[in-house]
Amino acid sequence: MSDERAPEAELDAALEQLIADHRPRRVVVVSGAGISAASGIPTFRGPEGYWTVGAREYRPQELATRAAFEQMPREVWRWYLYRRGVCRAAEPNAAHHALAELEAALGDDFALISQNVDGLHLRAGNSLARTMQVHGNTDYMRPVDGGSPLPIPEQVPALACDEVPDDAVWALLVDDQGQPTRPHVLWFDECYDEALYRSDSAVQAAARCDLMVTIGSSGAASLPWHAVAVAEQRGAALIDINPALNPFAERAQLRHREGRGLWLAGPSTTWMPRLTALVAGLRESSPSEP
Repeated sequence: MSDERAPEAELDAALEQLIADHRPRRVVVVSGAGISAASGIPTFRGPEGYWTVGAREYRPQELATRAAFEQMPREVWRWYLYRRGVCRAAEPNAAHHALAELEAALGDDFALISQNVDGLHLRAGNSLARTMQVHGNTDYMRPVDGGSPLPIPEQVPALACDEVPDDAVWALLVDDQGQPTRPHVLWFDECYDEALYRSDSAVQAAARCDLMVTIGSSGAASLPWHAVAVAEQRGAALIDINPALNPFAERAQLRHREGRGLWLAGPSTTWMPRLTALVAGLRESSPSEP
């Protein structure tokens, strides 16, 4: 599949044409780590993602597992408290705000499937009801032996990468009954779950949409792929927003030949506000359409 980028003006016209032709009523957005890049949040898969425990360096795929937590719960918690601090220091960018505006315009005809654990969508204004955080959220924890997510206490500080929490911090990482907790994130050796991550709800939303938008995703996770496939089976149009060619961009390029797909090769801070303006404007001009 060619990774040749079309000129921005050409993409702008193609986006306007696609929205005008399909007049989408129900929109589902899948967001990946790339949407938060402009907010300064690293993916933690590059060199900055390594974490030293004693004399050994661990990669995220090794730390973000139930097995690692069972072996060294405090070290895994310490890594997540550092990640939480990085996320809390960041601010939502123009793409996050555009998605909040799109939800405000579409209401229940909008759904957001977020792979990100940084919580920036909620801070930008997207509602918890319409946002499926399918990989969890670093601002939350839940009992190790099972139970519902609850906010990490505000008294728990943001950690520097080399900082070790004292016993007072560890004493806060318990539920109301004093039971130990874990980060509320989906680990690499765990499965998607409706009760904890609303994975079934995400697929159901995809099955009803007229337009599927993927943003900043590498396509490595299975649930977003399934959601896109379900939307395509329904006949939904597919738009991928990503500076780099990726599997979703390739799918969008294939659909482009049918007039039902588009790869917007560029930053989400550029393209998401434009897409929101077009879809929201369409809703304003025809609010009574079924």
